[in-house]
Amino acid sequence: MAEIHLKSLAHSYSPAPQSPSDYAIREMDHVWHQGGAYALLGPSGCGKSTLLNIISGLLSPSEGDVLFDGQRVNDIPPEERNIAQVFQFPVVYDSMTVFDNLAFPLRNMKVDEGKVRAKVLEIAEILELQELLDRKAKGLTADEKQKVSMGRGLVRDDVSAILFDEPLTVIDPHLKWKLRRKLKQIHEQFNLTMVYVTHDQLEAATFADKIAVMYGGQIVQFGTPRELFEEPNHTFVGYFIGSPGMNILEVTRVEGGVMFKDQFIPLSDHLCQFLNQNPSANVKVGIRPEFVHVCDEAIKGAYSCDVRHVEDLGTYKILTMELEGQILKARLDEDQAVPENTAWISFPSQWLKLYVDEYLVPDEPSADQDAADSQDRSDSDPSQTTEVRQA
Repeated sequence: MAEIHLKSLAHSYSPAPQSPSDYAIREMDHVWHQGGAYALLGPSGCGKSTLLNIISGLLSPSEGDVLFDGQRVNDIPPEERNIAQVFQFPVVYDSMTVFDNLAFPLRNMKVDEGKVRAKVLEIAEILELQELLDRKAKGLTADEKQKVSMGRGLVRDDVSAILFDEPLTVIDPHLKWKLRRKLKQIHEQFNLTMVYVTHDQLEAATFADKIAVMYGGQIVQFGTPRELFEEPNHTFVGYFIGSPGMNILEVTRVEGGVMFKDQFIPLSDHLCQFLNQNPSANVKVGIRPEFVHVCDEAIKGAYSCDVRHVEDLGTYKILTMELEGQILKARLDEDQAVPENTAWISFPSQWLKLYVDEYLVPDEPSADQDAADSQDRSDSDPSQTTEVRQA
C-alpha cells in the first residue's frame, strides 16, 4: 500500500505549451492517502485517464513529480512501481485457463508454486471464480473476464495501489451493482489504496470514500459525496453532480444582493461584502432542484414561474419551469401537488450558493479572514486592541 502524492504535477501533449489550454493536466498538488478508496470523476476528455497513466508510469509528466510514500518515481518504469491497473476493457490471456491467468503475475516473479496455488485459490474465492478456474478465458462473459483482470492485480502481496480505468463500461447494467459491491468488499478486506476513474457519479459515490471531480484538466473539488452535493465548490460540480444538476443563474450585483433580470435575490452581509471587494463581472447563483421551494399560490419573497413540464418518476417528480427566460428545475415529493400553469418558487438562503469566477464563495468568513478582520479592527481601535490582548 502507498500514499500517492502528485506534487506540482502538470502535463501537456504539446512540445511547447504556451497557455493553460495547452495542458491536458493543469498544475495540481494532490494526495491520496494510504488505504483510501478514491474516485476520479469527470466527463470524457477532462484528463482522468491521462492522470491515471501518469501515476502508473505509462506516461511521463511534463512537469512536477509523482511520489509514492515520499519517494519520487518519475523515472521508475511501470513494472517496478508495484501498481496494478484494471482497464476499461478486460485484459486477459484467452488461451490460458482462469487459474493460469491469475497465477501469471506470481509465476513471472518466480514465486514458489505452492504459494501460487494458495494465493490463486484465495483470490478466486473472493471474486467467486472457483467454478471457472479450469476454463479457458476465451469462453468467459465480459463481467467474468473483468473479474479475472481485477484478480491479477489482487493476487500480488506487494501491490502499492490498484488503479481502475472505467472498469465497468462493458458490464451489463444488472451486474454493475454486484461488481461495485465486490470492489468495496475487497478494499475493506485488503486495505489497499484504490483509485477508480469513472464518468458515472453513481459508481463514484458507491465505491469511494472521497471523490476528486475533474474539469478542464483540474481537480476542482475533492470531498465526500455529501460535500459535493451540498457544497459544490465550482459551478461545474454543481451541474455535474445530481440528477438533475444544480440550477445556475447569471446575475448582476446590486445593493443588498444580486439581480436576475428583473428579479432581486437578497444575499447575506458577508456575501455582499465579498462582492463589494471583488470586481469580477462573472457572478452566478446556484441552487439544487431538491432545495427549491414550490407553491401554487403567491407568497412573500417568491418568484412567479411558468410551468413547462412535469416528469413523474414514481418516488418523486421533476418540475421544469421558466423564470425570466431561464429554465429552472425543482424536485417534488411524490405526494406533493403540482401547480398547473404558474408556480411560485423561493430559494432558502442556506441552500442558495454564490459563485464568482465559477468558484463558490463561502457564506461565512474563514478562520484566516476572521483573524485578519480582528487585526484590522485592532489597528484602528485602541480599545479593541486591549480586548484582544486580554482575551
